[in-house]
Amino acid sequence: MIKDVVLKNRSYRGFDESYKFTREEMLDIVDTMRLCASSANIQPLKYYISYEHDEVEQILQFTHFGGALPELHLPRTGSHPTAFIIICQDLSISQNLNQFQKDVGIVAQTALLQVAEKGLGGLMIGNFQAEDIRKLLGFSENIKPQLVLALGKPNEEIIITDIPESGATKYYRDENDKHYVPKRKLEDILLSRN
Repeated sequence: MIKDVVLKNRSYRGFDESYKFTREEMLDIVDTMRLCASSANIQPLKYYISYEHDEVEQILQFTHFGGALPELHLPRTGSHPTAFIIICQDLSISQNLNQFQKDVGIVAQTALLQVAEKGLGGLMIGNFQAEDIRKLLGFSENIKPQLVLALGKPNEEIIITDIPESGATKYYRDENDKHYVPKRKLEDILLSRN
């Protein structure tokens, strides 16, 4: 059931570094991403896959995990992701970045659902140094990184909980390093006609 996969698809910030992706696994994920809908079917998104340890570590230095928990310095040493997919827009196809932000979200969620279905996990990273990644990987000027997906085998527990009475939506960790994600209740998000 899709709801079960959605529940497995959490924003993981800690991974089992012993799990290694193969090129075939990575290509299968991107092949699924390319089948997603695209605004006006223009399809300006392109993808860079990284699954070799040294390159993954190079890319990692230009990403920032867990902005709401800066004191934790995530991901911790020994819990790094073991692969990345960098979602880029090819400006030679379209320079309209705003038009394709929805496409970026659709392909990213699709990839993470596919990964979750296999018992793996990932994280959408919007806080990254795009120009540094572009230079590191030798992308031409027309290739603009839009979102980074960190992938791996999760080694942390994430618990969905209700938003407290204070209304705080910030995720947090307890003394046992369990990660809690407050979500609004169903009755709080349904709208009715006036």
